[in-house]
Amino acid sequence: MLFPDIPVVAVILPTFNRGHCILSAVASVVQQTFTKWELVIVDDGGTDNTAELLAPLMEKDSRIRYMKQRNRGAPRARNAGMDNSCSEFVTFIDSDDLYLPDHLASRVEIMRRNPSLDLLSGGFSGDTDIYVPDYRDPENMVHISECILCGTMFGDRRMFEELDGFADIAYAEDTDLWQRALQHGFNVRKIDGPETYVYRQSDDSITRNFTPP
Repeated sequence: MLFPDIPVVAVILPTFNRGHCILSAVASVVQQTFTKWELVIVDDGGTDNTAELLAPLMEKDSRIRYMKQRNRGAPRARNAGMDNSCSEFVTFIDSDDLYLPDHLASRVEIMRRNPSLDLLSGGFSGDTDIYVPDYRDPENMVHISECILCGTMFGDRRMFEELDGFADIAYAEDTDLWQRALQHGFNVRKIDGPETYVYRQSDDSITRNFTPP
């Protein structure tokens, strides 16, 4: 079994009945060139075989942890994952997405080079020719490049704690957190690259299925 040093980055992975794809997401974290991470997988009340699939991986690598809660939605699942991690930086990955091998290394490097930065977002490839409901006006569709993509958010734990994490809202909790960070005077930066986060819009993705109230 691998016993790592104290982790620098907490990767939070919320999931709900994604046993068919979660192993690829987890493998992409394990394959990172930057190794001082902890992966907290939060099963948001799923009923599939996710736990059984993950068990052999957790036996081999103590950096991977699994917790289960009743179904409360992705924002609260991410908050629970943050509450159960201890690293300096916090970032995310969705269970249908992937990291390229240098993803964490590139983000840590940017933060270390710019110590006044509190939060990054951006630098993704994959399913990019997509339009999603606008945060401010869900009846209007905007290109995904104009959005804050939660999986690409990488920030200082202190900032997430001061903002009380993600709001318990039905849509665009990532953009909501970004806006609150700006309002509270945190230093945020949207980046175009390196494009090391691979976004894949699954059939049950909220960005594909969200219906404005």
